[in-house]
Amino acid sequence: MMNIISTAKNWLADDPHEETQHQLRVLIEQAGKADPDALQELHDSFSGSLEFGTAGLRGKIGPGPNRMNVVVVARAAAGLAEYLIKEFPTSDLSVVIGFDARHNSELFATVSAQIFSGYAITAKIFDHPVPTPVLAFAIRHLHASAGVMVTASHNPPQDNGYKVYLASGSQIIPPADTEISACIEQVTQRGKVAELPHGSDWGQIPESVITAYQDRTASLVTPRNTDLTVVYTAMHGVGGEIFTTTATQAGFAPPIPVTEQFHPDPTFPTVAFPNPEEPGAIDLAIATAQANNADMVIANDPDADRCAVAIPIKINETKSEWRMLHGDEVGSLLAMHIAQKRAAQGLPTTGAVFAQSIVSSTQLKAIAQARGYEYQVTLTGFKWIGPIPGLVFGYEEALGYCVDPDYVKDKDGISAGLLMMEMARDLKAQGRTIQNALDDLAIEFGVYLTDQVSIRVSDLSVIPSIMQALRTNPPTNIAGQRVPEFIDLQQPSKNLPPTDGLLFHLEGGGRVIVRPSGTEPKVKVYLQSVVPVASPTDLDSARATARTQINAMAADAREWLR
Repeated sequence: MMNIISTAKNWLADDPHEETQHQLRVLIEQAGKADPDALQELHDSFSGSLEFGTAGLRGKIGPGPNRMNVVVVARAAAGLAEYLIKEFPTSDLSVVIGFDARHNSELFATVSAQIFSGYAITAKIFDHPVPTPVLAFAIRHLHASAGVMVTASHNPPQDNGYKVYLASGSQIIPPADTEISACIEQVTQRGKVAELPHGSDWGQIPESVITAYQDRTASLVTPRNTDLTVVYTAMHGVGGEIFTTTATQAGFAPPIPVTEQFHPDPTFPTVAFPNPEEPGAIDLAIATAQANNADMVIANDPDADRCAVAIPIKINETKSEWRMLHGDEVGSLLAMHIAQKRAAQGLPTTGAVFAQSIVSSTQLKAIAQARGYEYQVTLTGFKWIGPIPGLVFGYEEALGYCVDPDYVKDKDGISAGLLMMEMARDLKAQGRTIQNALDDLAIEFGVYLTDQVSIRVSDLSVIPSIMQALRTNPPTNIAGQRVPEFIDLQQPSKNLPPTDGLLFHLEGGGRVIVRPSGTEPKVKVYLQSVVPVASPTDLDSARATARTQINAMAADAREWLR
């Protein structure tokens, strides 16, 4: 006990932030009285360090190296600064910084600007919270050497994060992530945060950058008259004003806001988790849509890099039921819409790439091949999709879509939402719906039904135990279907770098992938069933068969996660 308290006291002497100083003093005092909760919190806070993962740094706010705080952020900024100076010694270096509306986001952004300035790197920061895709746009628009976005995206309220981009506008990937981590470690070993270079000479990013982003994003939509009625929720995040303004600029009627969730609020009071994927998160949006007889719901997550869509399904002449589309359904719809738009514009398919993460539906591969596009699959995480040469569309099933990679090489929930609105508008003009478009996809390519089973853990040691058990004794039969091929994704292949994941191919085109989450304490199991559709009259039967298969696969997966 004394060792952990001594470690905490050493940290306290180096922490310049009064808020975390106070938290740590209380923890030390309570731990000294053998309070078990305080001891557990101290051990968790000081037992390791936050590391760059799928989305840079991300974790709970609080004192200690395993938390998000001023010390960790200052060291991360210093490590990034030293990496940039080492990699580009003759360049005029610049970093642009954005932040969302979470607790301490603006503070962490300001601390970063101080550190970059201290290293004589030109730093510019937005003077108010912005969506993550706006920061990604600003990197390329301002020709910056790197970018930092302070956000924890859709994580719980107590979290924050630190996402790093390089000059390409894409998130960091190997070897840059490990090299930056090494620089951060060197900074950490050298001494106290107070001894790091701190400057006061940084600038503001002008509002004209946001205007340029809106102009570009609105231009993605072909102008036409529309009577589309859309309900929009910002999920208590930072997308509301920009989405609404850009949608109106693109020619749509102003989206009807979910007023309870429209303005930024770091406590996310109306949702258990501020993630549109979570059950109940868009209930208020659907209620608003029903009250306004809307055509669709668009939901962004708190930093507006993800987009969720809900649509009404007509039950009879007077009644409709709303359902949220799966991320794979939106991905396939956007792929077809972009292919159709490019064909109408006479744009070539040679060298143009559709890409997706490995856990997303392989229907995209079928679409790409049928429409003459090249196709690539990547590891999970948008950092792998953004840098692909020739990319025209990329997506991951967790509601992330890149529809304008020349300008935003990251997922963008605002531009994706506008293209979904454009699609719904065009279909409505033809007397058709998004569900009709999904039917068209199934009839042409077969029913690709996907789902997910996951477990959230409090003890992180559970995750490797689950993975090891499946590696050691992989199932040879899943949901009554033989497993002709099992791939341990930790083994390198010609197409993918190694990652902690397990892939089971099933007879008939089905698939199961098991992997730990890169951003949350979860194990996720991704399920896919593929059922051919012989004719339009067989569509309902094929969907029922796929659902039966998915349910059986999910039952097996839940047994693995017990």
